[in-house]
Amino acid sequence: MKKLILASGSPRRKQLLEQAQLQFSISTSTVDETITETLTPNQVVEQLAFKKANDVFKRFDDSIIIGADTIVSINGTILGKPTNEEESFRMLQQLSGNDHDVYTGVAIVTKEKTVLFHERTVVSFWELTAKEIEDYIASGEPFDKAGSYGIQGLGALFVKKINGDYFNVVGLPLARTVRELKNFQNCSS
Repeated sequence: MKKLILASGSPRRKQLLEQAQLQFSISTSTVDETITETLTPNQVVEQLAFKKANDVFKRFDDSIIIGADTIVSINGTILGKPTNEEESFRMLQQLSGNDHDVYTGVAIVTKEKTVLFHERTVVSFWELTAKEIEDYIASGEPFDKAGSYGIQGLGALFVKKINGDYFNVVGLPLARTVRELKNFQNCSS
């Protein structure tokens, strides 16, 4: 049986794979996550997911490696993880009262084949006051999350509605990922 390895240190992705009752280990990728600016959001997440999975695959080439990357995009601008409070405030101000897209790219890599795909979910935010944004930033939650919020935490209070896969916004389109994994022989689950 091939071992399943998640090429991510994300506690949210770990939790989602555990929710699916998959047996896996974690080996964090160390690749540069710089975004190629000429790519579309779906190309960016697929490229970064592949880079992460391929990096770990080089160390564990007898395994099934899952890499993933999530970004937020609004009006053509990609929002990654904020680097400081000011950047977080600006991002949340941009999202306030607007719709935005959340893209997660997934790469599944083995010796035999590679599968790349992405999911897109549209998220609508309520209008946010400066105080709501400041209080949220003070919670510390935004700093390791694309777009500066976590839908699975306090950030849920900003969400008016979503159209698409909720788990995609959390960081891994779970049902699609598990379905794709079924196409890989000897996946331990």
